[in-house]
Amino acid sequence: MPVPRRFDRRPPERDTTRINERIRVPEVRLIDDQGQQIGVLKTPDALAFAQERDLDLVEVAPEARPPVCRVLDYSKYKYEQAQKVKQARKHQQQITVREIKFRPKIAEHDYDTKKHHVERFLRHKDKVKVTIMFRGREVTHPERGTMILDRLAEELAEIGVVEQRPMQEGRNMTMMMAPSKAVLAGRVGSGEAADEAFPAGEVGDVAAEALASPLEAAEPAAPEDTPLASAASPAPLPAPVQDGGTAAAGSAVS
Repeated sequence: MPVPRRFDRRPPERDTTRINERIRVPEVRLIDDQGQQIGVLKTPDALAFAQERDLDLVEVAPEARPPVCRVLDYSKYKYEQAQKVKQARKHQQQITVREIKFRPKIAEHDYDTKKHHVERFLRHKDKVKVTIMFRGREVTHPERGTMILDRLAEELAEIGVVEQRPMQEGRNMTMMMAPSKAVLAGRVGSGEAADEAFPAGEVGDVAAEALASPLEAAEPAAPEDTPLASAASPAPLPAPVQDGGTAAAGSAVS
């Protein structure tokens, strides 16, 4: 049995722009379709002026005294306004705020891991909120948190700028970082992170040799003296045994 749709109790969206007969004020300041100001007219006269040109009388400044109305094609006007909003939304850049948490006694390896996360976020043009969490008596040493945040900002100065200096709020110390102008302009891309993690010349010897000469690495030269080579050579045949082997052996001894 199909589930019945719920009744939408929200009122329908209504265009609040007053046009034509919806303009109830006694007089308006009229601007024609060419942008020329006609002057203050009675509302019926302004409406007749617009109808003679097969256009609409649109109230564009209702707060003015008297309200300002313009003669134009309202359907075309709404379409142009919708296109302007669409283009503005297309060029609008949305920035996401990420958060990374550190501890005052963080180990060096953990620090490097979290620093790479911050670097990845900044290269993707996201803002990063870096938080130092204090526990217990660690809150009496805020200089440790400040030292970690200053070190992080200094090491990532090429791709990030400090938007908010370290500030302590209770047991947390926060710093806001934003992508630098080079990252926003596209001069520093996300592909450079892999090059920094594995710079050229630090690859293992075996992999480097395989990349340098793959054919040589795939077909190694066989050694000269191998058990297979000696086994492949024909062995000498044994001498034939004569009749009376004992006598022959005795005569050979004598």
